[in-house]
Amino acid sequence: MHTLKDKVSQKLSNLFADSPSQSASPRFSNSDSPKARLSSSVGKSLSSYFSFVVPQSGNDDDDSESCPPPLPIRTDSSESIENCKPEYGQDKAGTFVSNGEDKESDKGRELRVSAKVESGNDYLEGVKQMRELTESSVFITANLCEFLQACLPNIVRGCKWFLLYSTLKHGISLRTLLRRSGELPGPCLLVAGDKQGAVFGALLECPLRPTPKRKYQGTSQTFLFTTIYGEPRIFRPTGANRYYLMCMNEFLAFGGGGNFALCLDEDLLKATSGPSETFGNECLASSTEFELKNVELWGFAHASRYLSS
Repeated sequence: MHTLKDKVSQKLSNLFADSPSQSASPRFSNSDSPKARLSSSVGKSLSSYFSFVVPQSGNDDDDSESCPPPLPIRTDSSESIENCKPEYGQDKAGTFVSNGEDKESDKGRELRVSAKVESGNDYLEGVKQMRELTESSVFITANLCEFLQACLPNIVRGCKWFLLYSTLKHGISLRTLLRRSGELPGPCLLVAGDKQGAVFGALLECPLRPTPKRKYQGTSQTFLFTTIYGEPRIFRPTGANRYYLMCMNEFLAFGGGGNFALCLDEDLLKATSGPSETFGNECLASSTEFELKNVELWGFAHASRYLSS
């Protein structure tokens, strides 16, 4: 009995001798040990850190719902594209337009300068031709002189202009004009004007010979001119008739076929003008009936010929 008791005691002793290592397992597991707790805490911290930096696949839907969608980029709107242009681009475009305006203004200035040069050349040419006049005229300007020079027949181009008659110099008398027209035979130029500023006249053949009855004379070289239209204008015979010139002691008339194109009275104070079939002209003066400002008759000849006579 005692032996059995000793055996039991021995077994119990052996049992309790081994119990600390075995009993520690249920009381202290690996997870509860300090080392295990440290590893677990570190692992949890790293896991939470990596889960924050790199989202896990299981949370993609949640993240997409929480983040707002990106704004769409409008590429079909010209307004958006223009608004995207930098300001310096707009300034550059504005500079380009300004340069274009400068070029246009420069071209305009060049055209104006060239026009002035041309007009200056025309004026100088007219002044050069005015030197052919041996005396000053009340009506003939440089522009009109150049125009008349181009209209004159070739036989008198380049000749000097000699003043045969002027009402301011020789008195108001048609008879005096007729008498002085014989000093230079050949083509002569009659120049007259009204008090409103219109200048007109005719090319005729001298000397003028008055007829006792109404009878037309003259040649197809006879023409009329006027400045009533702003620029000098010439009217040559149309060929409708031969009513070139009618000269009497009472009047001097040009044209016919309805009206006289120009008719001066015997005092050279009044005159009339109207449309004529001979020259196809309209009224040459400011009105059909008017007062004359002056009347001039110019002859053409070389200076040596006129002075020697």
